[in-house]
Amino acid sequence: MTIRVLLADDQALLRATFRILIDSCDDMEVVGEATDGAEAVDLTRIHRPDIVLMDIRMPGTDGLTATSVVCADPELSATRVLILTTFEIDEYVAQALRAGASGFLGKDVTAEALLAGIRTVAAGDSLLSPGATRTLITRFLAVPGLGTRLAGADDLAGLTTREREVMAWAAEGHSNEEIAEKLFVSPLTVRTHVHRAMTKLGARDRAQLVVMAYQSGLVQALPPTDR
Repeated sequence: MTIRVLLADDQALLRATFRILIDSCDDMEVVGEATDGAEAVDLTRIHRPDIVLMDIRMPGTDGLTATSVVCADPELSATRVLILTTFEIDEYVAQALRAGASGFLGKDVTAEALLAGIRTVAAGDSLLSPGATRTLITRFLAVPGLGTRLAGADDLAGLTTREREVMAWAAEGHSNEEIAEKLFVSPLTVRTHVHRAMTKLGARDRAQLVVMAYQSGLVQALPPTDR
């Protein structure tokens, strides 16, 4: 199965580089290129890509706004947004995750990491490293007023004790393998619990499940620290 990718970035050289890299893989292809957020939304509706590789800073409609539009459109529920960032403005990344983005990559990412990231997100998982997850959550995601509130304490009532436990570990940035070791179960069992929790809460992917864990109070955010 070929992973169909849409590139959204105002830098032509970067788009060309990513296109060459992605098209060189047998399991993925670039289906379109957008130079701003508005064009990214339009092309997403036309091509229905599996992944939109979205830059945040673009002229006109920025990537954050475009991400919100794409992720809020029920007809585009199969499309996942992977944010490109220089990590200079973490608030924007946090808002993109709240809006439904499935993860983020730095623009200085290696070729191997870029391709692996696209495959990870296309498979339905989020691209959030433990360190990045904790940094974003503790600084921004739990702060009122940044984006849409996705879940409250009452929303978790339908989860089993184990599903809540797994959700909490995931929210702290642990991988399925790490959670499995802590709970003495298999990674497949952890993955099943994660997906059941996502289904019950209506989360698009693991990234939104993480946001819900903090917004609902299941996991408490640490006070922001200076970088």
